[in-house]
Amino acid sequence: MSSVTVFPVLGLSLGGAVPLSEHEQRLLDQIEQALYAEDPKWANTVRISDPRSHYKRRLVKASIGFVLGVVLLMVGVVINLIPLGVGGFVVMLAACLWGLSSWKRMNGFGEGSSSPAPREQRGGKAAGRGGSRQSFMERMEERWRRRHDER
Repeated sequence: MSSVTVFPVLGLSLGGAVPLSEHEQRLLDQIEQALYAEDPKWANTVRISDPRSHYKRRLVKASIGFVLGVVLLMVGVVINLIPLGVGGFVVMLAACLWGLSSWKRMNGFGEGSSSPAPREQRGGKAAGRGGSRQSFMERMEERWRRRHDER
């Protein structure tokens, strides 16, 4: 059975990256060349190889948003306008969540569960089995097959 599980009823597909075909790669190259020809300054800005710079900008914006939320909260308290204070608190909360997610991604904590590296580094049950770790669905299918074969 392949490592990619597809649920056609739900329209979901679980699995890794799929390489581009030659035709798709040519189309992508043409689009890239057209972008460079149209606006080379923007293309160089987008082409930055280190995504951490993007997350650093988001952290700065989140910090500014947090400070703005504190100001709104204080103004709301001073002039006794409760909705403004609540709005300031919401802005602070949103800025904190946005900044935290950017910080996690910038430091590599928010990579998602699709990469097997963090699981293997923990050294839990996967390392004890000695083989490659199966997905949840593969384990359930194997249990189902064993139960069915025992009958």
